[in-house]
Amino acid sequence: MERLDKILANTGRWSRKEVRELVRAGRVSVDGVVARTPEEKHDPGAWFQVGGQTISGERLVYLMLHKPAGLVSATEDPREPTVLSLLPQHLQRVGLFPAGRLDKDTEGLLLLTNDGPLAHRLLSPKRHVDKLYYVQVEGRLDEGDAAAFQQGVTLEDGLVCLPACLEILEDGEAGLVTLREGKYHQVKRMLASRGKPVRYLKRLSMGPLTLDPALAPGAWRPLNEEERKALGV
Repeated sequence: MERLDKILANTGRWSRKEVRELVRAGRVSVDGVVARTPEEKHDPGAWFQVGGQTISGERLVYLMLHKPAGLVSATEDPREPTVLSLLPQHLQRVGLFPAGRLDKDTEGLLLLTNDGPLAHRLLSPKRHVDKLYYVQVEGRLDEGDAAAFQQGVTLEDGLVCLPACLEILEDGEAGLVTLREGKYHQVKRMLASRGKPVRYLKRLSMGPLTLDPALAPGAWRPLNEEERKALGV
């Protein structure tokens, strides 16, 4: 349990002084009840509304984003718009970052959070968290490609990738790729080494987290309770 003014100030949207003024003006409610004082204590996971707008009071935030092509997976970039530009201003102020990057022209699942330990668990090379991608290529995938992935593809620079899974779809024009590591441009580089340049790439899942099919490109939502439990948060 924490003070109401501290919970709302921690969202980065208001100072504690501004929160106190909002409470005194009767513009803050908690679980549907108008707050009486800024000093009253609540669970940060409660349902907060400020001026009729629902606000997440939790310090640790977990958002599922359907990343569209054209945005950089970073917190800031001097030349390109980043995925954080898709969020409202108050969520841009709570220290969110992408837990694992996607190329600018790659779409799909991206987890935005300010939980550093969780990001480390998901991204640590020692943990080998599975990542599933849908891919379309120039040319046609064949059983030789699938066998090479299973053995571990050697890239042009000599890097040997861990064994991966390639499931061929749509008469060889597309496939599902499962990786247990996350090297730079890995899916594209692996397929390029097989003479099958990537035309389209989309991440469908990472560990226990699967992209919500109801999310259009550019849309996001907080993780639900089941997803958070699956991630151990």
